[in-house]
Amino acid sequence: MVRKRILIADDEMDVLTLLETRLSASGYEVLKASDGVAALGRARADKPALAVLDIMMPGMSGLEVCRTLKADPKTACMPIILLTARNEEIDRVLGFEFGADDYVLKPFSPRELALRIAALLRHRLQPVSTPNAILQLGPISVDRFAHRVTVQKRAVELTRTEFKLLSILMETPGRVYSRDELLDSVWPAQANIEIRTVDTHMRRLREKLGARGKQIQTIRGFGYRIDNA
Repeated sequence: MVRKRILIADDEMDVLTLLETRLSASGYEVLKASDGVAALGRARADKPALAVLDIMMPGMSGLEVCRTLKADPKTACMPIILLTARNEEIDRVLGFEFGADDYVLKPFSPRELALRIAALLRHRLQPVSTPNAILQLGPISVDRFAHRVTVQKRAVELTRTEFKLLSILMETPGRVYSRDELLDSVWPAQANIEIRTVDTHMRRLREKLGARGKQIQTIRGFGYRIDNA
């Protein structure tokens, strides 16, 4: 059986050793990097199944590595977990804006991290439902396969998070999604993201949709829905 490759990048050798021991015991082949530049190079050259990146690294931060990998079509689908001792909401928001799939705060449990890695890899293998590849609501079109959004045939550039939010709303027009539902669907449930993060991303999504942003309705005290009008 071929072992999946996991890239771990951290400038603390104790952390690298700890994670290498745990992940190797879980059946993974572990690739290591001690700075951001090296992490980016290994990710591009070795194509790991998943990357765990410390945010605070010399040379290039984990956030910049994440953003660079997600912007490259060759590595955009690689799941990324950000690892950091910082607990500011802005760091978590930036991480998800740059395309991170999960966020783990130090100190952490190596066993929990291994479980999160396994969960992300299982999710990556789930087949995409072909009938829902294209979502259309009035002039708004979402192509899930191409990761493309257009409004009246004009391309709209969305972040990974904004794309997920719009896709969820458009799956069932008129249905009201609570903020908690959106948090659980778009962000990992254990990422400690605050509820107002949903509002921040919805505001940005509306702005990018221009005049059609009004189709996303706020249900006061509950959540959001998207309408046809």
